Amino acid sequence: MSDTIDPAVPEATANAKPQKSETVDFLQFLVKLLIFVVILRSFIFAPFSIPSESMLPRLLVGDYIVVTKWNYGYSKHSLPFSVPLIPQRIFSTLPERGDVAVFKAPPGNKTDYIKRVIGLPGDFIQMRNGILYLNGVAIPKKRIANFNVPVSPNTVCSQFEFQEQTSDGALRCSYPRYLETLPSGKSYEVLDTGPLGQKDNSEIYTVPAGHLFMMGDNRDNSADSRFPAVEGVGIGLVPVENLVGKARFIAFSTDGSASWVLPWTWFTAARANRIGEGL
Repeated sequence: MSDTIDPAVPEATANAKPQKSETVDFLQFLVKLLIFVVILRSFIFAPFSIPSESMLPRLLVGDYIVVTKWNYGYSKHSLPFSVPLIPQRIFSTLPERGDVAVFKAPPGNKTDYIKRVIGLPGDFIQMRNGILYLNGVAIPKKRIANFNVPVSPNTVCSQFEFQEQTSDGALRCSYPRYLETLPSGKSYEVLDTGPLGQKDNSEIYTVPAGHLFMMGDNRDNSADSRFPAVEGVGIGLVPVENLVGKARFIAFSTDGSASWVLPWTWFTAARANRIGEGL
């Protein structure tokens, strides 16, 4: 039997490799893209949206922020859906007091929260008459100009007494604002609308090893470490293990007035002055 190629079959055709399906190519591209996105979101940075007013005045409902993942190390909570592929925290580094951090909140450790780091392991924290005490020393709290934010679908005044009308007839919320300065020199703004029970006068909290004391900047409207880890009440002391990342900047912000069927409202609803602000 001859080993020569049948002259009726072109040589190029005889040596041609089977053509891969375009569908297979596309599916392979999607898989690679998904792997890239998962790696990026798990280990580099991830987007988060702000759903509540607990971090006023720094963060508004409708802000979309970018969180970097490498600052505090990695754990299963770094991964989407907290997939348990990392058995224990690796490259762990404690945050600094004053950092704004995203973490999984007790009791269920399933929901992302964002608060400011106030207490590190070994610290003693207490609220007295609305003043924050860190290791027995009062944190300076200076009254500054009110924080004003327009009323919108994403912003409703917490109490009617803080709602006012501007000269052009628009409504806004105007809250008492203060500047706190930590011993490190780091300053940040907080809201305090007046005496309010345990939120302004608390027991002394001792932060145990491997935990953090987290507080919202909106001191009278934040379920934070001042309260036990009960759904809708507080988060208690947060395990370092639960850290997700460090909040860095506002990538986008909307007042909630946009409509998907009215494209021009996507621009009028944007709070352009907030985009790019660091945290």
